[in-house]
Amino acid sequence: MSQGSTAVPTRREPTPDEFVAMQKSTEFQELRKAYRGFTFPVSVAFFAWYVFYVLVATFMPDTMAKPLLGMNVGIWLGILQFVTTFLITWAYVVYANKNIEPRAAHIREEMEG
Repeated sequence: MSQGSTAVPTRREPTPDEFVAMQKSTEFQELRKAYRGFTFPVSVAFFAWYVFYVLVATFMPDTMAKPLLGMNVGIWLGILQFVTTFLITWAYVVYANKNIEPRAAHIREEMEG
């Protein structure tokens, strides 16, 4: 018993040669550049921030134990790790929606029809 069928548009399957050609295209290279232009610097910055946190926790436990605004410095830095993660995620979503997704959608439409 079907309640009515809705036709799902079929997409064309690109050939391997079409994938290679698209990969070499200027449009695809710009998409990669837009993606890497955000993700690489932000990933390096966050990793450096994380390593800083770990090194301070390891080699400066007295600093981490100092009271600050009702908690110790270590707890505040740990909370900031979470806050930073959420801010980076939010910034990436905004950036991707504006700079990556429209380009990717256009390439997908070109490839699949």
